[in-house]
Amino acid sequence: MQFNPTRSAGLQQLEIFLPLAGGDYAHTRNHDTGPARTNVSQLSPWLHAGLLSEREVIAAALDQHSREDADKFIAEVFWRVYFKGYLEQRPAIWRGFCDGRDAAFEALDSNAGLRKSYAEAVEGRTGIAAFDHWARELAETGYLHNHARMWFASIWIFTLKLDWTLGADFFLRHLMDGDAASNTLSWRWVGGLHTQGKTYLARADNIARYTVGHPAGPLAANGLATEAHPLTESAEYPRIDLDFPDSAMPGAPFALLLHDEGASHSGLDLPHEPAIVIGAARPAARSTGAVGKHALAFANGAVDDGLKAAAAAYGCPIADWQGDQALPDLLAQSKVEHLITPFLPTGWTRDALWPELVALQKRGLLSQQVSDLDRLTWPYARAGFFRVKKEIDSVLADIGLPTR
Repeated sequence: MQFNPTRSAGLQQLEIFLPLAGGDYAHTRNHDTGPARTNVSQLSPWLHAGLLSEREVIAAALDQHSREDADKFIAEVFWRVYFKGYLEQRPAIWRGFCDGRDAAFEALDSNAGLRKSYAEAVEGRTGIAAFDHWARELAETGYLHNHARMWFASIWIFTLKLDWTLGADFFLRHLMDGDAASNTLSWRWVGGLHTQGKTYLARADNIARYTVGHPAGPLAANGLATEAHPLTESAEYPRIDLDFPDSAMPGAPFALLLHDEGASHSGLDLPHEPAIVIGAARPAARSTGAVGKHALAFANGAVDDGLKAAAAAYGCPIADWQGDQALPDLLAQSKVEHLITPFLPTGWTRDALWPELVALQKRGLLSQQVSDLDRLTWPYARAGFFRVKKEIDSVLADIGLPTR
């Protein structure tokens, strides 16, 4: 499987997968069959980068399958939307993760035994064959099957007894689709923090069953924990009301900003052609540690592809906004004040860019575009996924997609 960071490659992968998005996906999606897998879409890197949108992926599936047949696949896409909306209503969870990660790394520095256990885990030297295989696969490819991610997180937390934030950081540093919301909340779910008291326990028989078709499988996982006591935390993360950004469109010349999680102009509702398109890739901001080559390459490549596509579409100049440049200077050079950008979600992309954007927001010169799918779904992402699942058909109808 080649993960080329272009919109055209994402559309090609979507077309390849679409015939399997119905019953085939529903029956085989939990099987990890190795890097050559065809039973899952593997579209998440393009979705995370914003090269593809959740709406167009769902629409394509419904164009070939009935709503009932495509239910499992559509639900998985909505999980991404749900996690984003949940974190927007509890942004302190992201800050809590970052603080916890930093404290966990400090603990490694002062504890040789813990440092050794961490090194063995991330280097795939624990002696648990399945876990070690996934650790190496992640570093070598930048991708893991979703079921493998759950098994890996469970073993990390309950068998290896390592801090969950270190594992979540390991994922963020290497996954091409490393998403602040999906990744953080999934690790919290496995550990019993997202849905309090509900944990996910990896079992050797389950791993063997669902890796039987793996080239190296069935993968062995001896010595796993037999109990998964929920993690606890002292911090509380109360929900805050959603505050969707003002999407008023300027009549004046404006710059379009593309970033790690909004790398394409496709699907944006712009008032007219931008005066300039600016790219701001910040994948190194994912972690305080070194970010893996695949995650770096995909993010940088996605923004570069978005810049080239926008330049071709609008016939305007482009600029690469480096971290050591001042955005006002870049805008002044293009004789624009207003900026339009795809929404900056809670996470490292927002952390990296917001200090330069907040002044524009305060002056009413920044417009963030939130998709209709997100606007309609996020209000239901207040607690568990069940409420979102109940509303999928109503959301689909509201965005003009079939529900039968």
